[in-house]
Amino acid sequence: MTTLELLQKAKQASRSLAMAGTDTKNRALLAMADSLVAAVSEILAANQADLDAARGTVPDVMLDRLALTRQRIADMAEGIRQVAALPDPVGRVLRSHTLDNGLLVEKIAVSMGVVAIIYESRPNVTSDAAALAVKSGSACVLRGGKEAFRSNQAVVEALRRGLQDQGLDPDWVSLVQDTSRDSARQLMTASGLVDLLIPRGGAGLIRSCVENATVPCIQTGTGICHIYVDAAADQEKALNILENAKTSRPSVCNAAEVCLVHKDIAAEFLPRLRHRLVDQREEKGVAPVQLRLDERAAAIIPGQPAGCGPRPSSRASRREKRTSTPSFWIISWRWPWWTAYSRRWSTSPGIPPATARPSSPPTRKPQPISPQRWIRRRCMSTPPPASPTAGSSGWVARWAFPPRSSTPGAPWGWRS
Repeated sequence: MTTLELLQKAKQASRSLAMAGTDTKNRALLAMADSLVAAVSEILAANQADLDAARGTVPDVMLDRLALTRQRIADMAEGIRQVAALPDPVGRVLRSHTLDNGLLVEKIAVSMGVVAIIYESRPNVTSDAAALAVKSGSACVLRGGKEAFRSNQAVVEALRRGLQDQGLDPDWVSLVQDTSRDSARQLMTASGLVDLLIPRGGAGLIRSCVENATVPCIQTGTGICHIYVDAAADQEKALNILENAKTSRPSVCNAAEVCLVHKDIAAEFLPRLRHRLVDQREEKGVAPVQLRLDERAAAIIPGQPAGCGPRPSSRASRREKRTSTPSFWIISWRWPWWTAYSRRWSTSPGIPPATARPSSPPTRKPQPISPQRWIRRRCMSTPPPASPTAGSSGWVARWAFPPRSSTPGAPWGWRS
């Protein structure tokens, strides 16, 4: 079946799903979960074929994301049951007010229609996305990575069988059969058939969808997850959260990568964190977490070398995810935490901070101001000199369009 035909069927099926009641949707979800468990042998066989084809062509950490086990399939089914137990979002009154003439105005949540989701090679996302879409009353069209096509196909077939067993339309859940880039472009430009596009993957995929999609698109993030431990936090609970967020499955995109610790509890908390993530794991015979510390944190934890900087870049984080050993950035907290790095985040490339500029602009020959100079885009720049100078036409353009800093309290930001 072509992608266009699949979208047309999903659009037709979305009408019956939008009219389905809460009991019907919950019954469908429970049947999908039971069918997923019943098809565990077929799903594992398809997943093994995907693993055999991908081995040697993708990093080992990607194989872990691709692999399915009986326990992971059971967890996928349990996740569907948990979604069924959630309140129905459709029909919920979000806002309500009465006008002066007595007219009642309400903002009510409704189903989206057809939701297309492009995601990476993680078969468990297939069941998660399908369950959330059905619960919200929207038909879903799934397009996974080519490395996991057999696994996704087996999962979707099991979910569709569960819907058919209840006498419901199996086209509520569909999988795109074409794994080439052409199918992704068709989803991006299927105006009238796709009501919402959700890309889940790397920065390149998300940027391509945002730039090329002609349908409504939700721009998602690419990871870089932080956990902050405040001075008033329950330290034992914080240790449990950190261990689970980092070590339960470090290969996934939502695994924790940076830990920010308040300076008032750093001397007490950081040694406990090292004992939990390094010493105890070594005693159990599992790989310890590699801690990367800034200078203040390295001074607190003995025998732990300092890292190569206070904050990892996105490229460093991507390299970290391709390794098999989980690592954690530990940064001791100093309020406000953004002031130390706001210059790198806020200034435009090639423009030094204002403190590095002379107090008055250099003398140069006056030049006429063309109309193009007056329609320049508003951008981050340095503030004008203390007094206007007739010989600087560039200053006049900046004065006409005063820049504003996006960072609170930045010393070089132009304040109104």
